[in-house]
Amino acid sequence: MFLSARRVFKSLLTGLVAAQLAFAPMSSAHAQRSVPVVRDAEIEALVRDYARPILEAAGLSRSNIEIILVNDPAFNAFVAGRRMFINTGALLQSETPNEIIGVIAHEAGHIAGGHQQRLRDQLAAAQTMAIVAGLIGIGAAVGGAASGTGGLAQAGAGLAMGGGEVARRGLLSYQRTEEITADRSAITYLEKTGQSARGMVRTFERMASGLALTGRQIDPYQISHPLPRERIQNVQELAQASQYYNREDPPALQRRHDMMRAKIAAHTQGQSATSRLFRDTQGMPARYGDAIVTYLSGSPAAALQKVDALVAAEPNNPYFHELRGEVLIRANRPQDAVTAFERAARLDSSNSGFMQFGLGQALLAAGGPDAAGRAVDALTQGLARAPEYVTAYRYLAQAYGQMGEIAEAELATAEGHYYSGNFREARQFAARAQSRLMPGSPSHVRAQDIINQRPAN
Repeated sequence: MFLSARRVFKSLLTGLVAAQLAFAPMSSAHAQRSVPVVRDAEIEALVRDYARPILEAAGLSRSNIEIILVNDPAFNAFVAGRRMFINTGALLQSETPNEIIGVIAHEAGHIAGGHQQRLRDQLAAAQTMAIVAGLIGIGAAVGGAASGTGGLAQAGAGLAMGGGEVARRGLLSYQRTEEITADRSAITYLEKTGQSARGMVRTFERMASGLALTGRQIDPYQISHPLPRERIQNVQELAQASQYYNREDPPALQRRHDMMRAKIAAHTQGQSATSRLFRDTQGMPARYGDAIVTYLSGSPAAALQKVDALVAAEPNNPYFHELRGEVLIRANRPQDAVTAFERAARLDSSNSGFMQFGLGQALLAAGGPDAAGRAVDALTQGLARAPEYVTAYRYLAQAYGQMGEIAEAELATAEGHYYSGNFREARQFAARAQSRLMPGSPSHVRAQDIINQRPAN
């Protein structure tokens, strides 16, 4: 019976490990490496504009909160450390800016409330509780074996497993409480910024509809979030009490939102998706999505005609010039692409590094006596704003190689491996670069930093 009791204890610990994997927030480094990240200047600028007033209202404007877009069709968002992850599916399915702003406000509530750290504390408490229950159960089982009362031994095993279940339910209950707290915080932030919480209600209604369509019977004690109908009722009451409940999104912001949805639909679902999104097929969002689909389908000549029409209608839209540059590269007109990306960079008020990345790529394709040097300048400027964009390091290494600066080319390659998480390859290229670099120079010091880098546990 003692061996049997040991097996019960091992089973209990296995269950605890599973609970930790399911509920513990992942480290930010692991999170960014393990999700399919999307980078786009236009979408990122819009989401930052959505988040800025909310983060200020939450007291997080100086906390270096990073918003990361995830290529996932589900309507979802989550936080890990100081990073907020938003699925492209949430952006695509949300019909108004207010819906996404509500999502951002909810996630900001988790960060501002310190819920992740408290969740870790709750995990530790749940683990202790389950272990104690397991030890009590083992004691009862051993006592039953010694006294020859098999019923007591069976009760001991049941007590051990029951303790784990009580701990798990306690943890889920804690998470449901934190979700409600984040909902209330979100409404507070929306009130402070003069925005409606109606988008939050719409989001929860969508969740409730999706749950109803599954036909599943949900045990409220077995889930980590409140039931959607309960959330709708709670949020609806608070939302309707606000003087801003009926406030609509500004038309210009709604238009940017529609342009974003058109871009995501074109890239992820093709022509049929963009036509389904908008009733006005001749409106700018629908035309934008159509031009992108045409470009992606491999017809640069037809795409260029559509993009040129967009540029003629809105000559100061940087993202139309960015798209034009991409089409021109595919059409084997790199010098014209250089002009398009230069125009996009000048018009881009968000100062995104991605315009510089496109310019650097176009310069390398165009060639010429000073193209490589100009490409280095453009790519370096872009990487100063988005240092984790791995593809740009490949172009930077190519540009340095064309200039004969082999050490800098190898260092750029090392940087690319470093930001990809390939630390072994990064150290190898950094060591090769360092052997050619002047000791004490900034590049030499950076190479040493990469050599000293070890992956976090």
